[in-house]
Amino acid sequence: MAAGKEIRGKIKSVENTKKITKAMEMVAASKMRKAQDRMRAARPYSEKIRTVAGHLSKANPEYVHPFMQTNDAKSAGFIVVTTDKGLCGGMNTNVLRAVTNKIRDLQAQGVGTQAVAIGNKGFGFLGRVGAKVVSHVTQLGDTPHLERLIGPVKVLLDAYVKGEVNAVYLCYTKFINTMKQESVVEQLLPLSAESLQEGAASGHAWDYIYEPDAQAVIDDLLVRYAEAQVYQAVAENMASEQSARMVAMKAATDNAGNVIAELKLVYNKTRQAAITKELSEIVAGAAAV
Repeated sequence: MAAGKEIRGKIKSVENTKKITKAMEMVAASKMRKAQDRMRAARPYSEKIRTVAGHLSKANPEYVHPFMQTNDAKSAGFIVVTTDKGLCGGMNTNVLRAVTNKIRDLQAQGVGTQAVAIGNKGFGFLGRVGAKVVSHVTQLGDTPHLERLIGPVKVLLDAYVKGEVNAVYLCYTKFINTMKQESVVEQLLPLSAESLQEGAASGHAWDYIYEPDAQAVIDDLLVRYAEAQVYQAVAENMASEQSARMVAMKAATDNAGNVIAELKLVYNKTRQAAITKELSEIVAGAAAV
C-alpha cells in the first residue's frame, strides 16, 4: 500500500503543523491581553495631552508653534508602523496598501515622499518599492519603548521644522476589537486647529501660568504631543498584531483539522479498496481451484 503509506505521511505532517499553529494561537492570546492592557493604559495620556494642547492653542494665540504652520515644500513624510514578524493575516498588507495609495495620490500632485519605517515588514516593503527611507527602527519586541522611537521620528519632525516637508502622515493599524483592526493614515503635522481643539471642545478656554515662558512650554509640549501620538500608534499596532495573529492561527488550526479529516477519509477509502481487492482475488482463486 504505497498510496496508503504516502497518505499517512501527509496526515502526520499536517498534524505536526496543527500543533505548531495551536501553540502560536495560545501564545498570541496571552500576549494579546498584555498588549491590549498596555494600549488602554496609554490612551488617557494621549487624550490628556491632546486636551492640554488644545487649551494652549486657545490660551496663547499670539505664539504659533512651527508644527501648526504650513510650508510650501514639495515633499511629504510618512511614519509607517508595521510588525516585525508575519503570520498575522492581512494586517500589514492592508496598511501598506493604504500607504501606497496615499503616496500615489501625492506623487500625482508632484509631491515627493520620504518615510520612517517602524517595524521590519514596513522597512522591507519600502525598500522594495524604492521609497526614500530616512530612518528606521526594528525589533521592538513585545513592549514599545519611547526612547527607541524618539530618534527615528525626530528626523521627520526636524525636517518639518526646517521646511523640508510640508506634511507628516502617521500610518498604523488601529485596534477596534479582537476581530477587527482598521488601517489608518492620518495627518500628524501640521497640527490643525481642529484636531487640537477636539480635546478642548468643552466650550470654555483654560488659561495657564507659563514658567519660564509660553514659547518654551508650548515648544516642549507639542513635541511631546507628536511623540505621544506615535507611541500610541505603536501600542495600537502591537495590540492589533497579537489579535490578528491569534485569529489567523486559529483559522490555520481549524483548516488543518479539516485537511486531516479529508486525508483520513481518503486513506480509509484506499485501505478499504485494497482489502476488497484482496478478498476478490482470494475468492476468485478458490473458485478456480
